Amino acid sequence: MPEATRQFAFHSPKQSVSRSTVKILYAESDENTLAGQAAEMKKAGHHLTTAVNRYEVQAALARDAFDLVILGATLSKDDRHHLPYMVKKAHAGTKVLVMHAGTHHHEVDAVVDSNLSMHRILEKIAGLLQTDAVSTR
Repeated sequence: MPEATRQFAFHSPKQSVSRSTVKILYAESDENTLAGQAAEMKKAGHHLTTAVNRYEVQAALARDAFDLVILGATLSKDDRHHLPYMVKKAHAGTKVLVMHAGTHHHEVDAVVDSNLSMHRILEKIAGLLQTDAVSTR
């Protein structure tokens, strides 16, 4: 499988985190959705790595630590259920945000409706990142 992981640098409207760069892994199954959302997120100021599917998420977690993993709405329900366990097993302190989740389970730190505006989603991300960054540990 060819590597399709992409990285972006972007600036945060709320630099309330103790360091200037926050590492985020953002995953979707649909490349167009991923590209559109990543373009919006890159305006927010952190380090963004994208993954197109479950396998790319697992590969990214094996390569690096992230402060936050965002599991997008186009991932399957099964992926949005099982990937949080994999994230926490790989890096226990990493926060997990699931978009379009129907329920909240113990490995997920926050859920957000994917139909919300990007501004609201970025506010949710900023709230999750109020604690120390995992990627520096």
